[in-house]
Amino acid sequence: MIKKTLCFSNPAYLSLRDAQLVIKLPEVEKAEDLSADFKKSAEVTRPIEDIGVVVLDNKQITITQGALEAMLENNCAVITCDSNHMPVGLLLSLVGNTTQNERFREQLDASLPLRKQLWQQTMQQKIRNQAAVLNLCSNAETKCMQSWVNDVRSGELRKIAYPDLT
Repeated sequence: MIKKTLCFSNPAYLSLRDAQLVIKLPEVEKAEDLSADFKKSAEVTRPIEDIGVVVLDNKQITITQGALEAMLENNCAVITCDSNHMPVGLLLSLVGNTTQNERFREQLDASLPLRKQLWQQTMQQKIRNQAAVLNLCSNAETKCMQSWVNDVRSGELRKIAYPDLT
């Protein structure tokens, strides 16, 4: 079965009832001139097992712990966005997500030379990206930054940033 992606870009109340994600809109809940029957009919439910990804793209979203737990138990990814609508966080299940556990284990078991090499590659790419952004925004000269990329040595910047680590 194809899992659904739910994106919430307006204020919402998200809770759990009978293995269903309950979606309520605050403006409907708070409206005094609406009948209780109408408020009840405006409530939407979705089966938790049908949800694959939930995107939270509004600061006025309230979500219960029970709803989060149920989503994670069903391997649903929860993505949070900032005020610029850019993803800033990803919540994944650690228990049922064997792929993520394997990645964590591989990272923990990586040899020191591999960690130093990955650190070097990360720093080189960060400098390349900064040069590209600088070039795009101001059309500035970035040749010196390209030479910095070549000067990055394995583990070197880590020693500068974290001198106590070897």
